Amino acid sequence: MATEFELIKRYFTHPVDRVLLGVGDDAALVRASPGKVLAIAADMLVQGRHFFKDASAQSIGHKALAVNLSDMAAMGAQPRWATMGIALPRADAQWVADFSKGFMRLARQFGVELIGGDTTRGPLNICVQIIGELPLRQALRRDGARVGDDIWVSGTLGDAALAVAARQGRIKLSAADLARAQRRLDQPQPRVALGLALRGVARSAIDVSDGLLADLGHICERSLLAAVVQWDQLPTSALLRRYHHHPAARTAQIAGGDDYELCFTAARSKRTALARIAVESRVELTRVGHMITAPSGIYHPVLVDRAGLPVPTKQQGFDHFD
Repeated sequence: MATEFELIKRYFTHPVDRVLLGVGDDAALVRASPGKVLAIAADMLVQGRHFFKDASAQSIGHKALAVNLSDMAAMGAQPRWATMGIALPRADAQWVADFSKGFMRLARQFGVELIGGDTTRGPLNICVQIIGELPLRQALRRDGARVGDDIWVSGTLGDAALAVAARQGRIKLSAADLARAQRRLDQPQPRVALGLALRGVARSAIDVSDGLLADLGHICERSLLAAVVQWDQLPTSALLRRYHHHPAARTAQIAGGDDYELCFTAARSKRTALARIAVESRVELTRVGHMITAPSGIYHPVLVDRAGLPVPTKQQGFDHFD
């Protein structure tokens, strides 16, 4: 059985180009580019909470980095470096090799260098901290929305949460459809290029990790506004559309989470620019609503039908402590 330091040396030590000192010391040393600020985020994945026990090691490695890349995308930041803490039930070299393959393949795709971290024995969980760069005062923050802003969403919503609902027995999918939904759950595709393109165009942004209504609610709270979301305009995949008659599928779309798409607001004058960005980034962008003045200081989104009437929603989004 490999030791902790053998695992680190074999699977988590890689050549780095933009780092003064990387894996192997008490701390990494990096130099930010001139005129840039650092964007720093961290996300933890826990077995049984963020991925199922039978998830492959490669998919867990992919997702551990992907969810952090999504945070960089939501800020309009260029991801640069990552650190990782991982607890393993045992020193299984094959599992770690497969995990590293999934993690490092995505890291190479986005030019991210793993520069440090920690390993220990315990229930399987992974915590990644990611560091990115962006020009001063160009961050896509949550508090920048304005009254009248369009609300946009990238890609489609709900497929990943549909897989969770199926695995939990709340809806039955065909084997082929479950496999498609499971891929969306296990291998999210972070919208980094889109986030970079939205600098100077979007006024606020967030990634959809806990469900559209919940995450848009964070923009509302930070911007001191409310939002109107059109139910019939939500982007829907062909997969989800086949099950749209089922309450679990509709809940997955508005409150399921794990989409890791971007939700952002922009002035109406930016519609032409956003159409161009959608073509150039090869990501579908859908206008789903608009920001309004919050009535009586109630800062949250309201889902409405074609007639403008509120659509009842029992669940707003994923809560880690539910």
